[in-house]
Amino acid sequence: MIPVQGYDGRQVAVLGLGRSGLATARALAAGGATPVVWDDSPRGRDMAEAEGWDVRDLTRSGAFAGIAALIVSPGIPHLYPSPNPVIAAAWAAGVPVDNDIGLFFRSWATDDWDGFDSPPRVIAVTGSNGKSTTSALIHHILVENGRPAQLAGNIGRGVLDLDPAHDGEVVVLELSSYQTDLARHMTPDVAVLTNISPDHLDRHAGPGGYFAAKRRLFAEGGPDRAVIGVDENEGLYLANQLVDDLSDDRLIRVSVTRKLTDGWCVFARKGFLSEYRRGKQVGAIDLRDVKGLPGAHNHQNACAAYAAVRTLGIGPKGIEVALHSYPGLPHRSQLVAERGGVRFVNDSKATNVDAAAKALQAFPAIRWICGGLQKEGGLDGLIPHLGAVKTAYVIGREAEAFALQLPGIETVVCGTMDVAVARASADAQPGEVVLLAPACASFDQYDSFAARGDDFTALVLAGA
Repeated sequence: MIPVQGYDGRQVAVLGLGRSGLATARALAAGGATPVVWDDSPRGRDMAEAEGWDVRDLTRSGAFAGIAALIVSPGIPHLYPSPNPVIAAAWAAGVPVDNDIGLFFRSWATDDWDGFDSPPRVIAVTGSNGKSTTSALIHHILVENGRPAQLAGNIGRGVLDLDPAHDGEVVVLELSSYQTDLARHMTPDVAVLTNISPDHLDRHAGPGGYFAAKRRLFAEGGPDRAVIGVDENEGLYLANQLVDDLSDDRLIRVSVTRKLTDGWCVFARKGFLSEYRRGKQVGAIDLRDVKGLPGAHNHQNACAAYAAVRTLGIGPKGIEVALHSYPGLPHRSQLVAERGGVRFVNDSKATNVDAAAKALQAFPAIRWICGGLQKEGGLDGLIPHLGAVKTAYVIGREAEAFALQLPGIETVVCGTMDVAVARASADAQPGEVVLLAPACASFDQYDSFAARGDDFTALVLAGA
């Protein structure tokens, strides 16, 4: 646990009592603060009472008297589409609003660090797609190369559940736009932007607000090194703002669409990763046989992770060996089984059009399981990437409407996962891939993308 610094002897309110909220209350108490907690759901309040916390209705008038700060869980809207009433009350009372990411950065460094030979580092990863894989891959490379490391944030452990730092340790944080948008303190040593595509637009009032939330990690965080995916205009814009010219080694540009040779850059073309520095190639890796990272989208993740760990002095050979032992993450291009020459791949995390499009480009012949709760913008972005699809097996409550948006390919309206897996398995030929890449949220039928992926995996393994 990371005891929160700066609130000793003061009351701090916590709104939202899921995993991160309860961890925040514990970390505040460990640092000498007195947590005052609230959740809109009775279940959350019951859990807090069972731990002995002071549960106080923060929606009541005068609830913020004597409160030093309000710490908000990431799933709670603070501005768009409308502020949560508790957050609005904190603003009106002049109480600072923060989240657990802000508390982590203000509390991570301690006096113990004075005795370390090498100061701990923080690598923070954000972006629309690939940030989980990139974060896990960075952590894997570090561990495989003998560097002490912890993984937290939007993946794995909550940030305040981390162990206190060790000499030379690296913490890898996956940060969503919900987390970067509100944190009052962000000071990573290395910050990574994988890519940008439309997502969470209601929460950020459009693409500009979404990009602004991501940009805060770099513009306000002031990292020593920035790794920026430059295959979209937002990445190009951000990279252009961070340095005066490409000779500045504080910036590493990453691409999977073109060759880069100026400055410090890492790119992948036709399955080969290359690192250039000041016009000279200094590293290369053949990614084609790395089983845990199939497709160009995963090659982008590999480039971003490679660049991040290069800033810490890990050599290309050590990175290459680690890439080949990377097992992949559940629900992200996860190879579930191979049967009769047919591979079954779980990419349930492909919850938007851009992520699904990248998954569809990773394999040559696909039996595609798709559908669910559609996000804004429709499916037009998928149309150019359907060439490898033999048949689409559509699930979800609006399966028929989804199927009508897929011109030129055979569609089978299945409705439920069990029907889709059975039909796709029966139709698939050797050399083909049965791919779950829904391009939609899961909440019409499942509690989460993970529950959806688990259902697919269980059905595949049962031989449905």
